[in-house]
Amino acid sequence: MIVAPARLGLIRAGLVLGGGAVLLVELLSAFGLLYRGIIIALWALVAVAAAWFGRHRARAIAARVPAFWRDAGRGERVMVAMLVSLFLAELVVALRSPPNNFDSQTYHLPKIEHWVAQGDVGFYPTVIDRQLAMAPGAEYLLLHLRLLTGGDALYNLVQLAAGAGGAIIASRIAAQLGGARRAQLIAALIFGTTPIVVLEATSTQTDLVVALWVGSVATLVLDELHRRTPWTAALLLGVAAGLVLLTKATGLLAAGPMLIWWFATQVRRRPVVVRALAGAAIVAALMAVISGPYLWRVQSTYGHPLGPAHLRDSISMQRHDPASVLINALRIAETALETPAGAVGSAQIIDLAHALGVDPQARDITYWGAEYPYESWPPDEDRVSLPVQGALVLIGAFVLLWRRSPARLYAALFWFAVLAYVVTVKWQPWGNRLVVFLVLLGTPLGALWVDSLLASRRRVLNWAVVLVLAGGAVAGGASVAFGWPRRLVGPHSVFTMSRADERFVRRPEWGRDYQWAAAQVRASGARRVGLLQGYNTWEYPWWILLRGDELVSLQSLQPDLKAAGIDTVDAVVCVDPPISCAFYIPPSWNPQTQGSVTYAIHPPR
Repeated sequence: MIVAPARLGLIRAGLVLGGGAVLLVELLSAFGLLYRGIIIALWALVAVAAAWFGRHRARAIAARVPAFWRDAGRGERVMVAMLVSLFLAELVVALRSPPNNFDSQTYHLPKIEHWVAQGDVGFYPTVIDRQLAMAPGAEYLLLHLRLLTGGDALYNLVQLAAGAGGAIIASRIAAQLGGARRAQLIAALIFGTTPIVVLEATSTQTDLVVALWVGSVATLVLDELHRRTPWTAALLLGVAAGLVLLTKATGLLAAGPMLIWWFATQVRRRPVVVRALAGAAIVAALMAVISGPYLWRVQSTYGHPLGPAHLRDSISMQRHDPASVLINALRIAETALETPAGAVGSAQIIDLAHALGVDPQARDITYWGAEYPYESWPPDEDRVSLPVQGALVLIGAFVLLWRRSPARLYAALFWFAVLAYVVTVKWQPWGNRLVVFLVLLGTPLGALWVDSLLASRRRVLNWAVVLVLAGGAVAGGASVAFGWPRRLVGPHSVFTMSRADERFVRRPEWGRDYQWAAAQVRASGARRVGLLQGYNTWEYPWWILLRGDELVSLQSLQPDLKAAGIDTVDAVVCVDPPISCAFYIPPSWNPQTQGSVTYAIHPPR
């Protein structure tokens, strides 16, 4: 019997949509046909087909809502009201605010503009190699919105949809592990109110997207543990796993063990191992079809499918001795669970590191340039901690690991994924957003434990649990109301700032410099503009401020991709110290500088 079939239908639809969007990008790119008119025509056909074939299911789902509300208890209605209210608030922020995430300005969004300009997703010259080497799964989805709408007004909705999908998946996994309706709603509440989830749900980061695909793998695997997997289910598993790999490879730290669990159960259940191997081959083939073209481009350019060595080494652990892994795990946990009281326990972790002979700031276990401890509790989308929800997840996963229940093996796999993460990924100040996929996997375990406490009917205990859940919900609400860099109320609210100012809300001084230089370039009549920039500077604003101009890079870190020559452009914009800009721009171009931005116009030809 299929658990929560309506939610499963939504998950399957999301996978078909995501997988189809990726394959369409790669197919059109292969023929140089990645253009707006073609995308609009194809999506019009998809919309008509979806409306026709999905009309009966939509009516069936809508018909269940009144019955659910009628049967729900007061506490369950309160949880639904909280989630709906929070989602609507996030929707307002997502629609009112332009993309203004720091990483998105540097590499997530510029790559989309390059793809649109060249009509394919092939690599191009750039000094910011993260635009090429970082997995593009989420950006492929944004590319469709860019071509459909001609701009970025709907970009934030991708992560918002992924956050809502994550709550749906968490609730369904709770049901698959034996949780009743209350436990399922608690799972949705825990995940949906986690501060990092709330803040990322209005951004163009990619962590919720990969969490969505990891959660899809998990819930599909749970469906197949007690039956022989039909080929359609194997196809969906392959699509989900391929999307994980294409979006962020760290997601395989959780999706991989889930797939191994699935394969082991299929081998045990089938008298002919060949059938299990055929299912695994389908999954592997779909993973290759979805992520293979991109991985091949990276392999061909950098000699490694995960990109250049300096990028790999900046994120991955270089030491794996027990002491180093322990210190890495403790720092990650402390940063994730930090409260407004500050970095409680960080001094003890540092003392323990020294006692074990481990430098807690060493580059082989710490992201380059970062220093532990780091204040993570403020509601900032890049770093906010999750003390309430994180504690519920970890405690629930620990308790259920020792209980005889259907969730026991699932809890073991969750802890294996956690171990794989702390062995593989260095501590970094913004690491809390990187563990969102682990939060999603662990949320059902926390919900099942919380539900068992409520079932005890001990009044004091029940009220304590309710207060904890309410505290988590308040943290989520505060994140959307007062979070950074997008907030509903207070200074810099999405209602009081212009879209132009919001784009630069993290660096207002940069906004003035960028706009000044762009105005001068536009006034000159330049049509082909060369880009000079640093490794971590913002490229995306140029694509907004100089919309309609041809932008090309005058630098390249790719030996087989030659940068454009400065004599081939009409103007240059440079975001770097003036001495660096002067290295590239001839004095005869009369470069002008304001703040961190320099522009120059080609002398009369």
